[in-house]
Amino acid sequence: MAKPNPQQHYLSAQQAADRYGVVRATIWTWTREGDFPKPHKLSERCTRWRLADLEKWEAEREAA
Repeated sequence: MAKPNPQQHYLSAQQAADRYGVVRATIWTWTREGDFPKPHKLSERCTRWRLADLEKWEAEREAA
């Protein structure tokens, strides 16, 4: 498994949910449905979303 780049910022499901004003389960639902960036598994019990991926997703939604 590749080590995460310390220069990249990662958000937990709760942090992503707070960012979009939804509950954590919604983040997982969006992910499962393919409507949200794919998370990165940093370790066995640590899954996070790259902030850069979320910002790109936001920009694409704004452009649409």
